[in-house]
Amino acid sequence: MIDKQNVSRDEIAEAMKNEFGFNRKFCLEIVNDIIDIIIDGLQSDKKVKIHNFGTFKLNNKKSRIGRNPKTKEEYNISSRNVITFKASKILLSNINIKNDE
Repeated sequence: MIDKQNVSRDEIAEAMKNEFGFNRKFCLEIVNDIIDIIIDGLQSDKKVKIHNFGTFKLNNKKSRIGRNPKTKEEYNISSRNVITFKASKILLSNINIKNDE
């Protein structure tokens, strides 16, 4: 398994290759397809739920006035889409079990 804070698509594909024995190109296609499915789901339905893993949601933040803390200068922060993730109870319990060990 990969023990890093940040993981690339290539590293996920390499871990799949080592675990299942498929060739690297096939594993990378699977990883890219999964990410594309999540992106497409967010764009069309604004929500993607992966059973026993969690839910990705696309939310729109309205424009607002921001302030530079150093200069106190105000500026407009434009509206934008943000993605939130809520972990499932099973994922959280698995993470908490590993932290207790």
